[in-house]
Amino acid sequence: MMSLRLGDIAPDFTAETSLGTLNFYDYLGNSWGVLFSHPADFTPVCTTELGKTAALKEEFAKRNVKPIAISVDGVESHNQWIGDINETQDVSVQFPIIADEEKHIAGLYDMIHPNSSETVTVRSVFIVDPAKKVRLTLTYPASTGRNFNEIIRVIDSLQLTDQHKLATPANWINGDDCIVTPAVDTTKAKELFGDVKEVKPYLRYVKQPNV
Repeated sequence: MMSLRLGDIAPDFTAETSLGTLNFYDYLGNSWGVLFSHPADFTPVCTTELGKTAALKEEFAKRNVKPIAISVDGVESHNQWIGDINETQDVSVQFPIIADEEKHIAGLYDMIHPNSSETVTVRSVFIVDPAKKVRLTLTYPASTGRNFNEIIRVIDSLQLTDQHKLATPANWINGDDCIVTPAVDTTKAKELFGDVKEVKPYLRYVKQPNV
């Protein structure tokens, strides 16, 4: 199985989840999606990750993003674990957690890395846009919890640069200056964005426009 690449269409699937039977494309509708896998239920790092996702509910909603988690454990296990997540992280998990006991979806998305573990999913992240294209992939080892602020940051960048002929520099966060893409000359950039700070002909900064 070849790994999914940026720009590929995310595979569709129908699965049992903590919120019932779910079709991935139908669930997303016209929204963005964050599909992320975790190695197992009732594990410490995963508990903090799903808690953080629940805590960011309003931030995801503001950006028209729907999170969905997955592991190879079953629905009953997921539902029991959600109680622990809610209790220990002081949240209310309301997004679906996929039960992938047959590892079908894990196979579609190449979430099992045999040299790491032959039985559980690594910490994969896929950001999917409303056209169902894969826009970002991340893979973390099981021992390292994900930085969900970084996932939000990337979504902000993707949504901004989809609307404007801009890129975002290193360590950019929402509100920082942006970079004019090489395809736009400085004259056109001034028409589009106002003042242009030209450091080099290929390195030009502008104030972030409204998204």
